[in-house]
Amino acid sequence: MPDIYRKCASIVVFRKSKNGHQFLLLHKPRKKDSWQLPQGGVEDGEDYQQAALRELKEEAGIDAKLIGKSENVYKYDFPPSYRRFRPDKVCGQRIEFSFGIVETDTEVQVDQREIDKFVWINPDQLGKYIKRKKYADFIRGLVEEGVGILGINAKYCGKNSKPN
Repeated sequence: MPDIYRKCASIVVFRKSKNGHQFLLLHKPRKKDSWQLPQGGVEDGEDYQQAALRELKEEAGIDAKLIGKSENVYKYDFPPSYRRFRPDKVCGQRIEFSFGIVETDTEVQVDQREIDKFVWINPDQLGKYIKRKKYADFIRGLVEEGVGILGINAKYCGKNSKPN
């Protein structure tokens, strides 16, 4: 049986801010690569967008309105030190991305186990949280794509929102 990539779904969640739009990052209690977008495995019977919304609810305690889906996919291999503890043939992850919007006053509630912190950031703050250049560049591109969709779907950004 050949190696396979775990199917994962992620969501870039936006909210309106004074200076445009912010997006949500979650923190996992680990030493490396601890800040990330909400994400997780796709379960049997789910499509990627359903999985992204479920993971967002599980990890951040919030619901978002879907506004789009990216055609970009992020795929990576697990390090050998991690793979040797896996009993299956999963060699890495393949992540598909959706875009969502929440109201400005939406209250995030992390579970303090899988996720222990969260932050809403402006796109120019990404480098403070995501240290791996390849991943940061990928997220930066996703955020730009999502902001473009927000401009088209401005009616979802709040009662008096106008495109940027």
